[in-house]
Amino acid sequence: MNDIKVMIVDDSAVVRQVLSGLLNAAPGITVMHAVANPLLAMERMKVQWPDVIVLDVEMPKMDGITFLRKLMTEHPTPVVICSTLTEKGAQTSVEALTAGAVAIITKPRLDLKQFLHDSADELISAVRAAAGARVGKLANRPAPPPVTVKLNADAILPPMDARPMTATTERIVAIGTSTGGTQALEEVLTCLPRVSPGIVVVQHMPEKFTAAFAARLDSVCQVRVKEAENNDRVLQGQVLIAPGGKHMLLRRTGAQYFVEVVDGPLVNRHRPSVDVLFRSAARAAGANALGVIMTGMGDDGAAGMLEMFKAGARTVAQDEASCVVYGMPKEAVKKGGVEKSVPLNAIYREILQQLQY
Repeated sequence: MNDIKVMIVDDSAVVRQVLSGLLNAAPGITVMHAVANPLLAMERMKVQWPDVIVLDVEMPKMDGITFLRKLMTEHPTPVVICSTLTEKGAQTSVEALTAGAVAIITKPRLDLKQFLHDSADELISAVRAAAGARVGKLANRPAPPPVTVKLNADAILPPMDARPMTATTERIVAIGTSTGGTQALEEVLTCLPRVSPGIVVVQHMPEKFTAAFAARLDSVCQVRVKEAENNDRVLQGQVLIAPGGKHMLLRRTGAQYFVEVVDGPLVNRHRPSVDVLFRSAARAAGANALGVIMTGMGDDGAAGMLEMFKAGARTVAQDEASCVVYGMPKEAVKKGGVEKSVPLNAIYREILQQLQY
C-alpha cells in the first residue's frame, strides 16, 4: 500500500518543521512538500498532487479559507485545518469546516515540543482518516452567511422559568458525530422547523471552537442553536451543542430534561464523548429518546447507542453512502444497537417523528 502523501501549508517555518518531523515519523505517511503559502502550494501541485493537505488559516498572499474553497470547487482534496485556539481563529476554522475541511487540529501558540507529546496521535489519526474521506460530498458548498444575532421579545423580557407541558413526558434527541459532522449537522438542522424536539449534540471539536460553531448554525437554522451551559434545559425548538473540552450528560428532573456539563477524563480519546451523552440519555430518557449517530472516525458512541437501544430508545445511523467517514455508524451497527440506517437527507424526518410518539 502506498504512503499517504501530505502537503503542509503554513507560514511558520517552525510549525512546518515540527509537523513534517511528526508526520514523516508515522508509518505510512510521507510529507511531500511543506510550503509557506497557498500560492507556493499551487505551484507544487502542478507537478504532484497530495492525498491530504494540512492547512493553516491565516497566511500572507492568500488566506487558507480562500485556498480551501478554490480546492473544493476545482479539485476536492482532503484538508486538515491546523489552527490556534483564539477567538478569531475559532470563527475562521468553523468557516473552514463549512467550506469542506475534514478536521481541525489545535496548533500550539507557544510550546511546540509539548505539542509532539499531546497531539501527535490526534494529528496522525486525522491525516489517516482524511486520506479515506469522501470529500466530494463536502465540495461546492456555498460560502457561509455572516453570523447574525437573533433578537426578539426575549431580549427585553425576563426568561420564563418553565413552559407549559404539552405531554406528561417530553421527547429528546441525542446526536453524536465527528469527522464530516459539521457539514452533516448543518444539513440536518437547517431542515428542521421551529417546532422540533429538544436536541442535544456531541460534535468532536476542540475547546473554544464550539461556541463559534453553534453561533454559525444559529444564524442559518430556524431552531435555536447554542453552546450548552451547565443546567441548561432541553427545550423544543432548541439545540444544545456540547462545549469542546467538556463532557455533556443528560439529566431528568420530574418530566423535564437538563444537561450537565462536566470535566472528566477522555472517553474513547474524546472530550466531549458521544458515549457519555448516549449512555446518560439511555438512563435518563430511555424510550423517550432518539439516538442518532452520524459520520465520523473511530467507535465513540457505539456502546452508548447499544445501551440506548436496550433501554427502548429509537436508534438511527447515517448510512455508508452519505457519510464522509463511515466509522462511528459502522461500529454502532456492528454492535447491534442501530434500529435502522438512513441517508443524511432523511435524518431530519426521523427527528420530527419524535413529536408523534
